[in-house]
Amino acid sequence: MSVNELFSSELKVVNIGLESFETALARSGVKVAGVNWRPPLAADFAAISKLRSRRADIDKANAAVLEKILHGKARLCGMGLAGETIPGMKKNLILHAGPPITWERMCGPMRGAIIGALIYEGLAANPEEAKALAASGKIEFSPCHEHNAVGPMAGIVSYSMPVFIVENSEFGNRSYSTQNEGLGKVLRYGAYSPEVITRLHWMQKTLYPALKAALAYTGPIDLKAIIAQALHMGDEVHNRNRAASSLLYRALAPAVVRTSKTDTAAQVLEFINGNDHFFLNLSMATAKALLDAARNVPNSSVAVVMARNGTDFGVQLAGTGGKWFTGPAPVPDALFFAGFTKADANPDIGDSAITETCGLGGFAIAAAPAIVQFVGGKAADAAGYTLAMYEITAGENNAWQIPAMDFRGVPLGIDVLKVVESGILPFIDTGVAHKEPGVGQVGAGVVSAPAEPFIKAAQALAEELK
Repeated sequence: MSVNELFSSELKVVNIGLESFETALARSGVKVAGVNWRPPLAADFAAISKLRSRRADIDKANAAVLEKILHGKARLCGMGLAGETIPGMKKNLILHAGPPITWERMCGPMRGAIIGALIYEGLAANPEEAKALAASGKIEFSPCHEHNAVGPMAGIVSYSMPVFIVENSEFGNRSYSTQNEGLGKVLRYGAYSPEVITRLHWMQKTLYPALKAALAYTGPIDLKAIIAQALHMGDEVHNRNRAASSLLYRALAPAVVRTSKTDTAAQVLEFINGNDHFFLNLSMATAKALLDAARNVPNSSVAVVMARNGTDFGVQLAGTGGKWFTGPAPVPDALFFAGFTKADANPDIGDSAITETCGLGGFAIAAAPAIVQFVGGKAADAAGYTLAMYEITAGENNAWQIPAMDFRGVPLGIDVLKVVESGILPFIDTGVAHKEPGVGQVGAGVVSAPAEPFIKAAQALAEELK
């Protein structure tokens, strides 16, 4: 095109700079298309160059990881008490969400949940005794993820708590999660009032035996199939679990009626029916069972864990063993309950980001667009978030499909090299706990993972390439 033709043609602009440039041009009547571009994350250039030079080896390893995840099975095969079921569990050990942390660095809601657990276990008579015991060094703390378990929010698991057992029969590994208490003033959000402890004891003495008997009657329940159907019904099985909980209810209800006394059956079924988040702990355990089978694949840049303890955000890779890569946990953007604001919110907390790590939750939010209303978003925003996640993943899971995206499989396998190259960070939907112990849930919303853990993970992988 000649210069004369260029300047006599209608001006059309492609903007890859600040969004304000695009807005100003549009207001002036200029046709402009904005490019959703981000600079790469700040990282060690030599490390990133090394990873790029070995991309063929990394892609081969990532394909092996995805094959293991996709071929895994996840069946709810029974229940047990944590102390008798979870590997390495003992009476003075409390498991928590996220990467390792000491009592001194724990956030308010995690401290509150530990206080409640110590009272629940009968190791302390009141919050003051519980605080002193927790700080004494007599109680040990360890991440759920280091014991094949996962826990939402504070993620606290103590010796006497009942847990679900999820088995990946394809590879022989198991995962564990507690029963979901419901929403609001509950232990996992850091509440420890008498009503919280009373509910936990009812769950141990009534809910757990009834469900254990029902599962013995039904036999293993296919959780992957329930998740597939729930995605078609408006769930993403992290922040919205209504469909999945209903499907599980249908599978369990006849067996509960057949194996429990009438009054017990009524209590149990009413509790599950009134708790739209009952399936959450099982979606987490499903993701954990599938991802754990894909660990220890040399050269893989795929994340097998994203977890938060309310202070730190941690990542683990398939290619770097059990090493944690951490950075400060961010505060979510949320719709807060009446009387609360972002100033009351604790930084992001919980193992529930294992769902995003497995392609669910925020990665599948296009299947549950109602969630973006928490932060004033639209259905198109939900689709945009999911589309962005395809840019940083190694593949798709066609067993779990999103109807609104023409039944495309959910984005699967967070590739840390793609994260640092693109600057696109994993998108997570989440609940929000009050920053002070004892208060509980104050809202729900969304958050992007921090950059630091992914930069550290990429650098470590570069050093360990074989």
